[in-house]
Amino acid sequence: MKAPADLYAPSSRAYAGLQDLHYPFHDRDILVTNCGRICMHRKKINISHVLAGQRLGIKEVDDAIWLVSFMSYDLGYIDLEQRTLQTIDNPFGTRLSPMS
Repeated sequence: MKAPADLYAPSSRAYAGLQDLHYPFHDRDILVTNCGRICMHRKKINISHVLAGQRLGIKEVDDAIWLVSFMSYDLGYIDLEQRTLQTIDNPFGTRLSPMS
């Protein structure tokens, strides 16, 4: 059995990162801070450190309730009164395991 280092070869392509994200069907886009928050209406809402530096699309779907999207995925809803993100169970849809 070979070790991973025996099989690994670095990619010849340089990683350029994500393209600039645009959300034409949302009310606006918002930048996630380095600490994983967004600021809306003078309120700080924790999103995730994973999305730090990325743009999210937000759309008001009800009074003080906002839909939050990343790329083409709806992540959840922000309630400005509670200052929380209520995530959608599985924003990436169902996926069958290759082992099943």
